[in-house]
Amino acid sequence: MEQITLTAKKRETVSKGNLKTSRKQGLIPSVVYGSGEKTIPLFINEKELIKILRTDSATNVIIKLQYDSTVKNVLMKEIQKDVLSLKPLHVDFQIVSMEKKIEVNIPIKITGEAPGVKAQGGILEHITREIRVKCLPAKIPGTINVDVSSLNIGNNVTLKELKIPADVEVLGDPNSIILHIIAPTKVEEVAPTVDAISVGPAEPEIISKGKKEEEEEETAETGKPQAKQPAAPEQQKEKKPTEKK
Repeated sequence: MEQITLTAKKRETVSKGNLKTSRKQGLIPSVVYGSGEKTIPLFINEKELIKILRTDSATNVIIKLQYDSTVKNVLMKEIQKDVLSLKPLHVDFQIVSMEKKIEVNIPIKITGEAPGVKAQGGILEHITREIRVKCLPAKIPGTINVDVSSLNIGNNVTLKELKIPADVEVLGDPNSIILHIIAPTKVEEVAPTVDAISVGPAEPEIISKGKKEEEEEETAETGKPQAKQPAAPEQQKEKKPTEKK
């Protein structure tokens, strides 16, 4: 793997006011540690750091960190950024031995165009975007490329199918899926509900019916005229007794 040289200088004082002023001057605070050595606070040039961060595999690049008369092979372990501007605020560097294997995460890079997507309208789902490997620092691959130019709907790529460089050990379940091509989701048409259907004006509700209407309805149902009910006693006319002459 390509090595990059980065120049740094020791920080003599550590205070919030000092750090704020240094950032305005283009100096990013950082620390370097590892291999049983004491942690050392440093300043690095912001422009040089951003140049490294723009590479595809910035976190896996072996950096020759130079400060004073010392040179250390390091990896960027952690980068703190401003929430809004995304400018680097602080960087942790870890010292590595070029003779000892280390574990790192390698990003997955998709190449080619899948016919399952282009011709069949499928969807490529990227399940795993990086894999963990173990190797010597000099053997760390920048990316692991996955060619999808022969994948149709229903096809997938598993961890064991990846093309891994020599001297690199892949960690994890070999049958785990890295990516697959799935069929597009069909949108089912839902029948409109009664409330959604446009209907005419509702008929007014009949609250009560007259006696005559009730009799006519009953006659229509039974076919027989309804028997007349005798009038109430108070409604009967009183007959005057016949006077005798």
